[in-house]
Amino acid sequence: MVTAFILMNVERPRLRSIADDLLAIEGIAEVYSVAGPFDLVAVARVGKHEALNDLVTEHIAALDGIDATETLIAFRSFAKKDLGLLWDIGES
Repeated sequence: MVTAFILMNVERPRLRSIADDLLAIEGIAEVYSVAGPFDLVAVARVGKHEALNDLVTEHIAALDGIDATETLIAFRSFAKKDLGLLWDIGES
């Protein structure tokens, strides 16, 4: 399994619709709106590197409103067993 994080700059008025379009693409597991130099981050999980290439260059790049992408390929995962706990920081 190949996991990648696809960082995107998008046309801001279309942020929500682009996020929905991304979620409809096979291989995209999650999409987050983020603060910082990028607008959206998509988490992709595919079987092979070739599938990641097709996902980014043919499917994501084909969406109107995406201005630029940067792809980070994960080598290894380090996580707690319950990933939901990562989002509970500060809650009692």
